[in-house]
Amino acid sequence: MNPRIEDGGSGCRLAVDIGGTFTDVVLETGRGLATVKVPTTANAPERGVMEGVAQALAEAGRSADEVRLLIHGTTLATNALIERKGARTAFLTTEGFRDLLEMGFEKRFAHYDLTARRPAPLVPRPLRFTVRERKSAAGRTLVPLDEAAVRRAGAAMRGASVEAVAIGFLHAYADAGHERTAAARLAEELPDATICLSGEVCPEMREYERFSTTCANAYVRPRMAGYLGRLRRLLDEAGFPCPLLLMTSGGGLATLDQAMRFPVRLIESGPAGGALLAADLARARGLRRVLSCDMGGTTAKICLIEDGAPDRGRTFEVARAHRDLKGSGLPVRAPVIEMVEIGAGGGSIARADALGRIAVGPESAGSEPGPAAYGRGGAQPTVTDANLVLGRLDPDRFAGGRIPLDRGAAAAALAREVGGPLGLDGFWAAAGVVEMVEENMANAARVHAVERGREAAEHTMIAFGGAAPLHAARLAEKLGMSTVIVPPGAGVGSAIGFLRAPVSFQTARSHRAVLEEGADLERINALLAEMAAEAHTAARAGAGEAAALTEEREVEARYLGQGHELAVPLPCRPLERSDLAALRGAFEARYRRIYGLTMPEVDVECVSWTLTAATEPAPAPVSLLPPPVEADAGAAPTEAGTVRVYEPSAGGPIEAALFHRPGLVPGAALDGPAVIAEDETSTVVPAGFSATVDAGGALVLTRGRGAGT
Repeated sequence: MNPRIEDGGSGCRLAVDIGGTFTDVVLETGRGLATVKVPTTANAPERGVMEGVAQALAEAGRSADEVRLLIHGTTLATNALIERKGARTAFLTTEGFRDLLEMGFEKRFAHYDLTARRPAPLVPRPLRFTVRERKSAAGRTLVPLDEAAVRRAGAAMRGASVEAVAIGFLHAYADAGHERTAAARLAEELPDATICLSGEVCPEMREYERFSTTCANAYVRPRMAGYLGRLRRLLDEAGFPCPLLLMTSGGGLATLDQAMRFPVRLIESGPAGGALLAADLARARGLRRVLSCDMGGTTAKICLIEDGAPDRGRTFEVARAHRDLKGSGLPVRAPVIEMVEIGAGGGSIARADALGRIAVGPESAGSEPGPAAYGRGGAQPTVTDANLVLGRLDPDRFAGGRIPLDRGAAAAALAREVGGPLGLDGFWAAAGVVEMVEENMANAARVHAVERGREAAEHTMIAFGGAAPLHAARLAEKLGMSTVIVPPGAGVGSAIGFLRAPVSFQTARSHRAVLEEGADLERINALLAEMAAEAHTAARAGAGEAAALTEEREVEARYLGQGHELAVPLPCRPLERSDLAALRGAFEARYRRIYGLTMPEVDVECVSWTLTAATEPAPAPVSLLPPPVEADAGAAPTEAGTVRVYEPSAGGPIEAALFHRPGLVPGAALDGPAVIAEDETSTVVPAGFSATVDAGGALVLTRGRGAGT
């Protein structure tokens, strides 16, 4: 437990991050953080949230009425899509497009693998219905909507006990009038069903991505709306008068109503908080290139951060079904911080596969029953079990002492499922599991960097999440990186990142226009003004009417005739004729940087326009702000004892120094091998690494240098 936090301030903020294994809670007062990690209550996640919140308040000596804001991120939407535990969903589309969800992009993501299969659509074919209607790409009505056919489809959906409906008509991004009419007719037939319109969820061209995103939104909305409604009621009953804001995958905060309406924007909400934390640390320490590693109980997330800003995008995939290959998942078009996510976490299950190899994940033991060491009925060995057997975890301090670990049960599970089948004794089964999960993460990081034209070795790693500090140094070694930073509160890093998020809302529209003297600037400016009004209204719903908002505008452009676009920034004012040449120049500069050439004789076409309204980021939690003076170097920390831990360079277990992180003051320095334990995680310092505590309280692990140099 953290010590009681004394503070004379008038209020505090709460951040809650629900993961597949643990729910992390951070309470920020004016002078410090109280952090709590409790098991996720999978069947009723709101119970785990309230339990963690109560513990954090008790630890800090605070009451519910002192909390002025609660920020929440969750993997529930992601898990519902991955595990196919969403609502029974139907899809209504234009006649002739029933099978578009199955056809996808009509290309193979693995050309030479005959076993490769895309994930099945969220909506099976019997629940996909078509009606006669047609809009042109300009939004004109070519074929009127057959409302009688809509009613017949609604009756069939009612007979099939449908809980949610996604409506996706051709060219609805240009005019969603037919979708709105169809929704009204379906509501008469299905008064209790959730109905989502593609023209509202994703008003952009490319019907497959638009339809897929709308189906995903409809699929998860009943579950997410039910959960968020129950959580809000529990907070009200417990005396929390504060607003509840939701973290989005794009790194901003949305209101409860916005989150319940567009839950597809929450899919990567937890990892987005971690990326914000890493970006904040990078800016505070003047780091230009950073690779963040967020490893929790279920997954590991890798994100590249350049000049203090994470990579951002508008399209990502969920539930990749084939070896994490791009193209093997469900496409979702929504604002997102770009990262790669793999099934490698503390709860990832280890086994011996049919070829006599150690395999780890993507299946996870979660929190119920959890790893074998939890003593809750889990029989399968996990990465946490392996780390415990290797001496990297203190069985009495895990999760702040709230979950005592059984080393004997962990060793028995590893021997039964891995060691026995492969003939590995003692430490070796556990060492093999850890080596495999670290190699999986290293491979994912290499691919993620290469796909963006970058070299992982040129980056500084920032490691957080309950499991990342255990593996960060070894992962850095595999990637050729020399420095790892483990921030304060690393075990609940994503939740701490939530506290930096701005309230924001992004709108997007598709409108094709060629950048030439004859471009219809009046229409483009009218479109941007409409988008600005929508984004500002939505942002002020969460930040307050008097909030000062910043604005960012971008356009996705391409050479005329191409099929893919590059984002180019726009000025935050009405466009003028003099801007056209500058926009073309900005597009060609980025095109040349990526592809090495330009095509000056080809027109540039603008396709999709985005506008984001946001508040300024919230002040950094005090524990992350480095003091204005440097720490005194070379302070000798006091050992808390020794631990027998596996050391790869020694080829077996050795005696290593054990330190408790709360006892390490700024300037403290030590050499590996060592283990630095804290309530929510442990940091492993292998041989060949040194560790120092910087002025901001972060652990800095350096490869190839002694602590005294």
